Amino acid sequence: MANANPHNRNFTKPDDDDELDRVEKHLQQLGCLEKHYAVQECMFDHKDWRKCQEQVQAFRKCIDDSKKKA
Repeated sequence: MANANPHNRNFTKPDDDDELDRVEKHLQQLGCLEKHYAVQECMFDHKDWRKCQEQVQAFRKCIDDSKKKA
């Protein structure tokens, strides 16, 4: 059976920074990587972004808060 994950990723935190892509490294620096993964997991589970508003809003708040700190 083909991998059902549309992003072809596992949702565990990588053990090695080399496994993080450029975007993930940036999100990690902002402190928002786990919230990003939560959105991805929800989307994978529900296949409907409307069911993931709690995770999307938490991720958005994290990004907005990191901009205020900069």
